[in-house]
Amino acid sequence: MLEKCNICPHECNCNRNKGRIGRCKATDKVRIALYSTHNFEEPCISGKNGSGTVFFSNCNLNCIYCQNYEISQLGQGKDITIEELADIFLFQQNKGVENINLVTPTSYVLQIIEAIKIAKRKGLFLPILYNTNAYEKVETLKLLEGYIDIYLPDLKYAEDNLGIQYSKVKDYFSIATKAIQEMIRQVGIPKLNENGVIEKGVMIRHLVLPNHIENSKKVLRWLKQRIPKEIYISVMAQYFPTYQAKKVKDLNRKLIKEEWEEIEKYIDKLGIENGYIQELGEHEEEYVPKWAFKD
Repeated sequence: MLEKCNICPHECNCNRNKGRIGRCKATDKVRIALYSTHNFEEPCISGKNGSGTVFFSNCNLNCIYCQNYEISQLGQGKDITIEELADIFLFQQNKGVENINLVTPTSYVLQIIEAIKIAKRKGLFLPILYNTNAYEKVETLKLLEGYIDIYLPDLKYAEDNLGIQYSKVKDYFSIATKAIQEMIRQVGIPKLNENGVIEKGVMIRHLVLPNHIENSKKVLRWLKQRIPKEIYISVMAQYFPTYQAKKVKDLNRKLIKEEWEEIEKYIDKLGIENGYIQELGEHEEEYVPKWAFKD
């Protein structure tokens, strides 16, 4: 499949087995930036022991405000084998984490599947979490069925012009929403263990951008109308201008209190029942990474 890569919606058709690169800049090698225990995901993901993250290098989006741009856009990291990736999963499990959290994994779906097979033969039993921008092909997601327990997709834009402007992709909304519906078909609504940690299911994230509150409202409205009410929705206020966004007029500041309050009111108006929202600090420039359950 890597000889004519069509793993993501870009369908570059490049021969990655011969070292050629497409839009995401990935080759046949697995490239990772780091693996670590992450304690600051949503509470039902990090739990008490943290989430065992594996940050993959490169990305099939080119978000000009990416907070991990050194990894996603500049390709920071090192190449490893599939066997080494499997060993990393097991190493994370031995540290006692709650799950294996695959961050920006899209370019490496085929290698990840093989690594999961190897790791399970060696005793991997933790839930596998697929942490994605949702710019995914349904056909590729179907390859993951049975290997992924938890899907954690973003839903960035309801307005496709923003996808073009800020992430250099066309048709983001239609592609991402179809992908999310496939994820829900596979693993369904969240199921938590006795400690309140998710073992299976879907949670959808949305990052609110400054000056684009209407886009966020459209995203939230679609989620309310089209997604089962039991699916968790995580609405984030953590945006800050970085990478190329510092030079873009609409993106070169954090959210202000009035914008965030408008989003909070809209969530209440829609009656969204399950999920998390981040809280702003007392000052407009202070952002508290705290999650509050919406009941």
